[in-house]
Amino acid sequence: MNPWRLQLLSRLDTLGTVRAVAEAANLSPSNVSQQLATLETETGTQLLERTGRRVRLTPAGLILARRARTILDHMAGVEAELRGFGAEPAGRVRLGAFQSAIHTMAVPAVTRLTREHPKLDVELLELEPHESIPALRVGDVDLIITTTDFDELPLGPDIDLVPLATDPVLLVVPPGHPAAKRGTVDLASCTDASWSFDKPQSYMANLALRLCRQAGFEPHIVCRFSNYMMTLQHVEAGLSIALLPGLAVDLGRYRVLTRELSNPVTRTITAAVRRGSPPRAAVRAVLDALRHRPEPPVGA
Repeated sequence: MNPWRLQLLSRLDTLGTVRAVAEAANLSPSNVSQQLATLETETGTQLLERTGRRVRLTPAGLILARRARTILDHMAGVEAELRGFGAEPAGRVRLGAFQSAIHTMAVPAVTRLTREHPKLDVELLELEPHESIPALRVGDVDLIITTTDFDELPLGPDIDLVPLATDPVLLVVPPGHPAAKRGTVDLASCTDASWSFDKPQSYMANLALRLCRQAGFEPHIVCRFSNYMMTLQHVEAGLSIALLPGLAVDLGRYRVLTRELSNPVTRTITAAVRRGSPPRAAVRAVLDALRHRPEPPVGA
């Protein structure tokens, strides 16, 4: 059986449609269908059945799709063991990370790795927490930096988490804002404020909305940015306030103030890898660089 075709079958189980698999793999839907048909020929088993204009996995296809991830991980483990005879980590590692972890955690780690392991090639992808776990599960990335504290996406037994840091969620206000006079802030005192939020359905937008509602009010949202620098500029201009992760706040660049919440909220930042075979040397090197990093300054 061809490993690449097994991966396409596994993605079909995860993503649900041939079109979604094609988009994820940068292929045409007809190409995906052709590869899956070839896999049926290779196995001598019907793996797919049509229901109207869509296809779904047969019981045999479902079994193979769910075993495919284990098969692929075992193959990767064997390759890792063979590469382990080499003197140093080498090859490509795909690292997914959310926005605020990229510049504070991922980029410093990759910079150090580039210097220490010149044969290592780290490809960095920006992925929200709700995007990164599925990407890891189907093999689009080798490891991720994520947070699952407030994410409703189930992890399952196929993911291993490695704690990296804790990060407070802070209220960010412009100088002169009434909240700046307090040591900690009760969100209920910000009922009438204008708010800057992340894009809809993102991790931080969902968390900020949840915290405001728990404080008893619906926030008046005046802007939405997917870039924290734009959010900080908007707050700096006195046009809004925001709830941001501590890692995202650069007090050296922006004239803003941060205050902890009277009911503190923190998130645990973790690295995650697929459970199963030991990660290859290159992945272990990236994981070690993330774990043994200088602590970044957090806004206060």
